[in-house]
Amino acid sequence: MVINYIGAFLLIIFGLFIMLFKKNMIKIVIGMGLLDSGINLLLISIGFRAGGTAPIFMSDLKSDAIFVDPVPQALTLTSIVIGACVTALALSLVIKIKEHYGTIEADEVRRLRG
Repeated sequence: MVINYIGAFLLIIFGLFIMLFKKNMIKIVIGMGLLDSGINLLLISIGFRAGGTAPIFMSDLKSDAIFVDPVPQALTLTSIVIGACVTALALSLVIKIKEHYGTIEADEVRRLRG
């Protein structure tokens, strides 16, 4: 399952790179989404156990049963909801900035100053 960790770290690195080095605000929001997806993948990968079952299925309970950790799954579910809300808010702010300043380039908005 090393591929999950590699994928998670690549998503996080690409998201950070886009957020830091791109000037278009839509691209910055996309970078935030990539970063969020990488963190979610990392959380799910941490809680994964091969051959594990969900802890709510008591019918599958055996003496040697292996359960997956439900805490990373709950954190990831919460993170997905928060990420969707933050993305919606960021895109609405980009729309308002476009209406007010006429551009979505971060450098241009900084130079205009109101």
